[in-house]
Amino acid sequence: MVGTARNGRVRHAFSVVNGGQDLGPSSAPASNAGSECDGIEFTREDVEALLNERPRRKDRFNLKEKCDTLTEYIKRLKLCIKWFQELEGSYLFEREKLQNSVEMSERQCNEMGILFKNKEEELNSIIVELRKSFASVQEKFTKEELDKMTAMESLTREREARLEIERSQNCLSDELGRVQRELSSANQKITSLNDMYKRLQDYIASLQQYNSKLHMDLSTVEEDLKRVEKEKASMVENLSMLRGQLSVTRQSQDDAIKQRDSLVNEVACLRMELQQVRDDRDRHQLQVQTLTAEYTKYKESTEKSCFELDNLTSKKDELEERCLSQSNEIRTLKDQLLTAEGKLQMSDLSTLETRAEYEGQKKLISELQTRLADAEFKLIDGEMLRKKLHNTILELKGNIRVFCRVRPLLADDGPSTEGKVISYPTAMDALGRGIDLVQTGQKHSFTFDKVFMPDVSQEDVFEDISQLVQSALDGYKVCIFAYGQTGSGKTYTMMGNPGDPEEKGLIPRSLEQIFKTRQSLQPQGWKYEMQVSMLEIYNETIRDLLSPNRSSSDMLRTENGIGGKQYTIKHDANGNTHVSDLTIVDVRTAKEVSFLLERAAHSRSVGKTQMNEQSSRSHFVFTLRISGVNESTEQQVQGVLNLIDLAGSERLSKSGSTGDRLKETQAINKSLSSLSDVIFALAKKEDHVPFRNSKLTYLLQPCLGGDSKTLMVVNISPEPSSAGESLCSLRFASRVNACDIGIPRRQTNMRLPDSRLSYG
Repeated sequence: MVGTARNGRVRHAFSVVNGGQDLGPSSAPASNAGSECDGIEFTREDVEALLNERPRRKDRFNLKEKCDTLTEYIKRLKLCIKWFQELEGSYLFEREKLQNSVEMSERQCNEMGILFKNKEEELNSIIVELRKSFASVQEKFTKEELDKMTAMESLTREREARLEIERSQNCLSDELGRVQRELSSANQKITSLNDMYKRLQDYIASLQQYNSKLHMDLSTVEEDLKRVEKEKASMVENLSMLRGQLSVTRQSQDDAIKQRDSLVNEVACLRMELQQVRDDRDRHQLQVQTLTAEYTKYKESTEKSCFELDNLTSKKDELEERCLSQSNEIRTLKDQLLTAEGKLQMSDLSTLETRAEYEGQKKLISELQTRLADAEFKLIDGEMLRKKLHNTILELKGNIRVFCRVRPLLADDGPSTEGKVISYPTAMDALGRGIDLVQTGQKHSFTFDKVFMPDVSQEDVFEDISQLVQSALDGYKVCIFAYGQTGSGKTYTMMGNPGDPEEKGLIPRSLEQIFKTRQSLQPQGWKYEMQVSMLEIYNETIRDLLSPNRSSSDMLRTENGIGGKQYTIKHDANGNTHVSDLTIVDVRTAKEVSFLLERAAHSRSVGKTQMNEQSSRSHFVFTLRISGVNESTEQQVQGVLNLIDLAGSERLSKSGSTGDRLKETQAINKSLSSLSDVIFALAKKEDHVPFRNSKLTYLLQPCLGGDSKTLMVVNISPEPSSAGESLCSLRFASRVNACDIGIPRRQTNMRLPDSRLSYG
């Protein structure tokens, strides 16, 4: 059954631990566990054989041989459990290692992701800025090109205008020279005419009379001259008209020449010609002045055009310089853009590398998570197997199992300045099983089969005892009782909150499981009959909570010993307990039992004390008797499920009880003291155990000293003011856990005709 790992033959580790697949010889957890356990390993077949092994004795009454066999069997079980604990430790170590590596990989992955995002955002911002600057520069370049083209067009137009002005200036200069030449010739003609006039003065003197008349004509001519001066503006506008007038002047000069020849003969004609010449002279002077003014104006406009041309040339040079500088700037920006694109390509490559590394890390994390899930699954399987082996050892040892439950702090508890008095060790061997209590600076440590913290739900508590409840259907006697001081949550643990389905207690959940399991076993040929009884022990008096004739007056008469039924506790040879005249009700569904529970809850004795608003003043005992028959195999089982809510222990100094409450407190403390005496006697293995000292201990005799599977749930209050009572409860629970009550015995036999259980 047990082999070594170094004898040349490869032994595989227990396959249940790794989910049905054997660990290879290179597996770290199995090799470590084997080395720490002197090279011993267990296979699945070994453990199954160890669990299914039954002692073979030649002599059934040889107790020494039986004891040696059980001792040897327990040693082997302990060795197996030790091996599993070491294997569990190695798995936990590997789990922590995998978790650390997963966390480290996740951190690295997150850091790389953050770095990648930062780089990507930085590169995106740089690209956006470069694109914006490139767009602005391109826009500026386009604008400057447009300005340059506009300036070139304006420069071209100015050049054309300048050339046109130069051409017009040349034309005007030629025309001015020609006019000056004509004027000089006209002056010469005037000079000759003046000479002629001097020669004719003599003749003119003779004609003075006629001259006066001519003066009158001259005034008229002067008026005409003024009119002509008014018309000179129109004459300036059109040079061609001047030329026409010049031709007319020439013709008039010709006429004057012709008339000069005839003046000798005719003075009147000469005077007219003289006047015409004077007019022509004045007109020519006006033309010269006009042409001079035009020449001056054209000269000023030419100088202005030259100045504007110089300005345009300088502006053109500036624009060319700006275009050149902008071209250089654009070339620089293009180079920067190329550099940025290169950097972007490099960043894309680094991004791809980072992403590939990120994907690799992601795959590694998924692999590590898969391995972690496998390790957790193996750990859960190992924990389940450890619990099974532990329960097997406890059943073989016959110990009473003890669960400890700490209720949460309530709003009515009030503030405390002492801090927490209850803590929970985190060591592997005490995780979930240990509890520490500090009183007056001294730390007290206890270890039980299970410790429930304040945040544990009713469902989680029931999950740990569900297998024990299942044993009642398998034909075992099962007893679960809640112990603790008043206000520690015993009734809540057993009954729960009737108004909230999520807060149902152990009793309703146990009944639901039993009826559900009964339904599932019907296809296998099993048929069950169930009977329920409920009683309370109040002031050392048994009360039937299901009695149909129960009333307050009956309760008072029973309490005072006047009338009423006298209930007697009896134990038969098979260890079954019967209470005479107790009401027993056949039940078929969980609803019927729930109705009976509500009825019993209304009939139970409760009262108000300084420690609890609704304190249970009696011990409540719920009994479910189960009789099952398999019609196909003719096998018959008889099981009993006892669920007990004990009254809370309390100190008179704290409860402040008086009158009837004082009597109740004294009776409760007396019965619990008797229970403590019984536990002390069982722990010391004394020959006489005082079960008959109280009706509570006498009723629990088969559970504490027989062949029953017994579980005690000790309830603890976390209040610092209750530390003393909590310490007493934990010490008492520790003594209960150390008691050996014998190996549980399954009550099975073959079905007899018309066989039926009898109850008292």
